[in-house]
Amino acid sequence: MPRKSTRLTFAVLATGAGVFAMLQSLIAPALPTVQHALHTSQSTATWVMTAYLLSASVFTPILGRVGDLVGKKRTLVAVLLVVLAGCLLAALAPNIGVLIVARVVQGAGGALFPLSFGIIRDEFEPSHVPGSISNLSAVIAAGGGVGIVAAGPIVSALDYRWLFWIPVAVVAATVVIALRYVPESSNRAQGSVSWLGAGLLSAWLVALLLPLSQAGKWGWGSGRVIGLFVVAVALFALWLLSEARSRTPLIDLRVMRLPAVWTTNTAALLFGAGMYALWSFLPGFVQTPSSAGYGFGASVTASGLLMLPMLLAMFVSGILSGRLEPVVGAKTLLTTGAALGAVALGFLALWHAAQWQVAVVSGLFGLGIGLAFASMANLIVGSVPADQTGAATGMNANIRTIGGSIGAAVTSVLVTGRLQPSGLPYESGYTHGFALLAVLCLAAALAALLVPSARAGRLAGPRAAGDAAHTEPEAAIPAARG
Repeated sequence: MPRKSTRLTFAVLATGAGVFAMLQSLIAPALPTVQHALHTSQSTATWVMTAYLLSASVFTPILGRVGDLVGKKRTLVAVLLVVLAGCLLAALAPNIGVLIVARVVQGAGGALFPLSFGIIRDEFEPSHVPGSISNLSAVIAAGGGVGIVAAGPIVSALDYRWLFWIPVAVVAATVVIALRYVPESSNRAQGSVSWLGAGLLSAWLVALLLPLSQAGKWGWGSGRVIGLFVVAVALFALWLLSEARSRTPLIDLRVMRLPAVWTTNTAALLFGAGMYALWSFLPGFVQTPSSAGYGFGASVTASGLLMLPMLLAMFVSGILSGRLEPVVGAKTLLTTGAALGAVALGFLALWHAAQWQVAVVSGLFGLGIGLAFASMANLIVGSVPADQTGAATGMNANIRTIGGSIGAAVTSVLVTGRLQPSGLPYESGYTHGFALLAVLCLAAALAALLVPSARAGRLAGPRAAGDAAHTEPEAAIPAARG
């Protein structure tokens, strides 16, 4: 594969991953419209988000591992085709049931993140890998922001179905270009997919995320919520036992125990809790009528525009992080990004009386997201064996999602736990929620300080750096794989 084609390869990877990131948030502001158009209840409409979350959580690490085994390009194209089918089904969905099924199908696109990181690691010059990963991370982070900002104008000008028709066209073009210009790496993992491990991973993720996403309706003390948490713990223990004994584990737990990996994943869990919860609740805050004593009565489109500074800032800081990492290291960028998130959320908890204050906080938090996303990916990719890239980055993305579910669930308790006679939350609920998210981001910064500094710039070295990333973590693992 000629090196000159790496720009086009990157464009394909960025488009696919960006569309999936956009699909994560694009439908959220339009849920009331979907509910009305498909004549369903609010509780049923929320499954449009929940089904997508559960599906992505299951498919991301599994298909990331499949890519390591059978070929990243082959798996990437297959996943893009599945996302295309899911978007087409959603655009044509005659009822809420079909739309929910379509969202489950779209969730397979979560694997685009680890597959893209793996292709970059395998095919790009080592000196270009950290910058390319930072740029891709910036696109992924910005994709979520684009979804929030673009949803209102698209629904207002066209129809909610165009939230899926537009991705159909983009993904279809991406598939055609990927088939021709994305190279297939010869770097393959040995073994096969551990289907027992895949099944147990899927089971404990669903058992954990389902009650977290539904606890607000079911009640935290309900039998369903408590029972599912107990089941999740039991299945998690069985999964750990299965993976530890497997000759070809889905997720190599010895790699997950590497200091640079577990510390980065801890920071990802905590930062994900703050980020996804803010994305979930800030639009609702600014859309609250001022008669409630706070809020601005903003429309869906206007609330999206208040998130625009976040979108721009996260994209710019993500791009800049690729240039800063060789100088200051990925650990410093992750710590700084999480700390900026904590500062932004702390400001938001104290100052939110004017729209300009929300816009400033949004931009500051966006700077933190861009730095944190890029550095997390680089730390993971630079610390695991090459044949574990897909599974390891897939788990990192999953852990962010789990953190987001926890953060959103806990924030929901604070925001909706006590309501005004009008049915709207009190301002104190949002204030306490934003303060909690600030603490979580601060904890993420502290976790980032534990990341070993020696790993920060691993991929910026000569061509042998790719092999170093493969062999050095293996040397830290006492037993040989298989």
